[in-house]
Amino acid sequence: MIDVLVPEEQEGTKAVVRGWLKAVGERVEENDPLVELETDKVTQEVPAPAAGVLTEIILDTDAEAEPGALLARIDPAGEASDAAPAAIAPAEAGKAPKPTASSGTIDKASVLKETRLSPAVRRACLQHEIDPAAIDGTGRDGRVTLEDVHRVLADGPAIAVASSHATFAPDDIPHDRMRKTIADNMVKAVTDAPHVTALFEADFSAIAAHKAAMKEKDVKLSYTAYIVKAAAEAMAAAPAINGRWEEDRIAISPTIDIGVGTALGDKGLVVPVVKDCGSLSLKQIGAKLDELTTKARDGKLDRKDVSGGSFTISNHGVSGSLLAAPIILHQGQAAILGVGKLEKRVVVRELDGQDVMVIRPMAYVTLTIDHRVVDGHQTNGWLSRFVEILEQWPTD
Repeated sequence: MIDVLVPEEQEGTKAVVRGWLKAVGERVEENDPLVELETDKVTQEVPAPAAGVLTEIILDTDAEAEPGALLARIDPAGEASDAAPAAIAPAEAGKAPKPTASSGTIDKASVLKETRLSPAVRRACLQHEIDPAAIDGTGRDGRVTLEDVHRVLADGPAIAVASSHATFAPDDIPHDRMRKTIADNMVKAVTDAPHVTALFEADFSAIAAHKAAMKEKDVKLSYTAYIVKAAAEAMAAAPAINGRWEEDRIAISPTIDIGVGTALGDKGLVVPVVKDCGSLSLKQIGAKLDELTTKARDGKLDRKDVSGGSFTISNHGVSGSLLAAPIILHQGQAAILGVGKLEKRVVVRELDGQDVMVIRPMAYVTLTIDHRVVDGHQTNGWLSRFVEILEQWPTD
């Protein structure tokens, strides 16, 4: 027998089995998608490690999946069972299964407690007010899949779930796994680390000029790419910013791996990581950011894309915020940079020995630190260097 294991790379987050893509007794080929795992950050398909027949499922839908845990077993010499469900024929794949008459309505609390529904299916049923008991499931053992819900929605009016006003108000939003895990992580972060925030202001005139010059050369770069590059260079001024608290030491990361907060609308927030920023050029950082952002918004991030960060940037200004402080630290990191909205402001500058008022593109920048790791002079030294890099960006 060949064991199918939960991947080890999990960055400390809990994973659950979202749904099995193959059934016991069904033939699989090597690297066939076998099962989906869901964490607060990504949904990941686990491929079959070898060809054979899926003989046993150890962790069923909604079971917690710890790194290295046994998911299933494959018999490389086995023969497919006649009882294994056949795949949906292409001609039938677009047809919605017709909802059957329900024996009775169920309330939202009952949907939440239904153990045979994956988190994604449960969330979709609640969002669209569909009674899962009235859907003909096409999954293993008749389970309702997310595709079943989507087909019912496309086919016609949904079967409403009776609202339990004692538990849910009409506009309440049930917690999904990502929201609950984010909440747990935030509470733990502020409990474990003493947060302190320093505030500076940065003039983006030089960055704007360089960005415009690069655009004329058909090289499109976001402001975030410049911010990541400047943050990586500023680490030389205070290396502990790129470290973390350990009980017996301050551990400094050997590479500068910067996570960039990426909003997914109502779905929450993910933090894809640009690895080894200190060795990358501005163009390389820009290309990597574009790749990670696209994958994040398409729901295609791998665990390696969101793990291993040593520092984080929250560019909250893209949604209009001037200032956010403190920004809660990512667990296991010593600092997080916040960048507010870039806007034109009147500032005072010295010109030919005289103070003059000029209009410049300005933004507030904050550095929130774990005060166990970093002190005020290091924080201010890092921010001073960061702002200096932005404001003195070379024109070529």
